[in-house]
Parts: sequence; structure tokens; C-alpha cells
Amino acid sequence: MSPSLDFDVGALRAFLDDQFGSSRYLEIERISGGQSNPTYFVTHGTLRMVLRKKPAGLILKGAHAIDREFRILSALNPVGVPVPRPILFHEDPGLLGTPFYLMDRVDGRVFTDCALPGLEPDERHAIWMGAADALAAMHSVIPADIGLGDFGPPGNYFERQIARWTKQWLNSSLHSTIPALDNLVEWLPANLPQDDGMVRLAHGDFRMGNLLFHPTEPRVVAILDWELSTLGHPLGDLGFCVMPWHTSPEEYGGILGFDRKRLGIPEEAEFVERYMAAVPAIAPLLPFHKAFALFRFAVIFVGIADRVRAGNAAAENAAEVIPLATRFAERALEIVFDVVHEA
Repeated sequence: MSPSLDFDVGALRAFLDDQFGSSRYLEIERISGGQSNPTYFVTHGTLRMVLRKKPAGLILKGAHAIDREFRILSALNPVGVPVPRPILFHEDPGLLGTPFYLMDRVDGRVFTDCALPGLEPDERHAIWMGAADALAAMHSVIPADIGLGDFGPPGNYFERQIARWTKQWLNSSLHSTIPALDNLVEWLPANLPQDDGMVRLAHGDFRMGNLLFHPTEPRVVAILDWELSTLGHPLGDLGFCVMPWHTSPEEYGGILGFDRKRLGIPEEAEFVERYMAAVPAIAPLLPFHKAFALFRFAVIFVGIADRVRAGNAAAENAAEVIPLATRFAERALEIVFDVVHEA
């Protein structure tokens, strides 16, 4: 076993030879881990793939449900939503220590910085519009039409989500140390929009860093990292996707405070308009949806902080994100109370 891998390479080689024909050439490169599902580039002969598996060791029940990831890729790929082509799912943990699946390796560009450094202004604008188009394509699909009608509870998405993240906050070792989060716990359920019954696939982590763009064109060729996906309301994803306009570069790479016109980055309203034009009969994006997204992300940072305190945080930079819980909660209140923070 390679020091950088957590499974037996020989076992994988034998499996791939059996599935795709014997080949002398096998190359494996780990590309992610941390808080996420371990992911690897796998080249077997001329076949270029990506392997995703559950982390080794004990994990929470229901977490790292890679079977759900594979199911959603299998449903979306045939209908034109940009996702990698799924190849196979292997449920038996005996081979690599955990279940895993294989999908096509898609060539493209990933932009981890929302300001898109290194691009020309017109390229930045086109990339952000491409992100809006990809989100709209995903939300234009009716889950029941592609066999995903049972992929999660069908309604009351925001009510359920607020209850879930509130519970996590109340159970945190940091509880009552972030007044802004306590304020949001009161404000959000009191200002919950009426459920309009719109149900779509909710990615749960739709952001620039989880999009793979064409090598030369400003279009998304693959939406990545479906770990948090479920059935939900599309405005949950849209509110999450516009967070960079409300957070600074020091706050997880936001674009607040940048000269966006000079850089070619669209304003939030233009991005939302592009999305809305492609998704029929969707309600307006409200301050509630953006505040909810920031609240949810703040509690995610709280969870990382709790793991840091317990000494079992997986990501190397976990300690750095602890202050972000406070900042994201405060940014949510700025939206709620219409605080003007830039000209």
C-alpha cells in the first residue's frame, strides 16, 4: 500500500483488470481528502477515471453516502446536466476497505478564488454567467422525471434545514459565544417564506470551487461534490451561490469590496437575473434565502471549530476557519437589517 493511499493498490489493479481488461499501466493520484470523501485520479491503460470512496475508519451514520452521489450522477448525466459520466459502483467494502465508485475523468479548469485572478474582465464575466447557467440547468430538471422523486423529503425544505442547523448550533461547545448566531436562530423561523411547493435537486454546496469549466470556454462541464445533495428548494442553492457578494476576500474568498466593474465580475443582480431567466416559475430571491445560506455556513464552521477543540479536525487549515463562524453570522444580519457595507 502506498503511504498516500488508504487501500491496497494490488486489489484495485486486479479489480480493474477484471472489469476492463488486463493492463500493465496503472497510475493513482490522491487529489482530495480532509473533511470530504477521499478522491483519486485513476488511469488504467487508456481509461482515465476518478475514484471516490468513503473515508476509512468510523464515520457518522448517513455521512459520506457515496451511493447517493453515484445515483444522482447516473440520473443527471443522461439529461444534459453537466456531471461526469458514472462508470460503476462497488458496494462491498472488502476490496478497498469502504464502498467506492468510478466516474469519467473530465478535463477542465477549477477556480478556487471567486475573483478569478489571471483572467481578463470579459472572461471573468463569462465564467460567472456560466456558473449561473449550470445552476439553472440543474434546477430545470424535475427530480421525479429522472427517478429521484424519493431522493429526500419533498417539502418544507427551509423549515427542516433551519431546525437541523439550529440543533447543531445549540449542541456546540461554542453555543452562546456568537450572539449573531443566536439572533439568526430567532429571526429565520420567524421570517420563513411560505412553502410554494417547488422541489428540485439541492446540491448543498454549489460554489465556484465545485465547478469544472471547459479548458477554453466559459461553460461548466462538470458539477462536482454531491455529498450534501438532497431534494430541496432551488433558492437554497441560489442563496448559497451568491454568498461571495456578501463576504470579503478574507472571509472564505468573497468578492465584497472589489472593484467588480473594473474586474468584469457581474453584480449579484445580474447573476441572479441570468439564473432566473432560465428557471421557469421560480419565486424571487429574498434576504431570507441569503441569510439562511450564511447561517448554514456559519454553523458548518462551528462544527469544524468543535472538531478542532476536540483534537480530531481533519483539514490542515481547520483552526483558521473558526473566526469565520462569527463573520458569516454577522454578514447574515447585515443582509437581514439592510446594512450598507460598500458603495
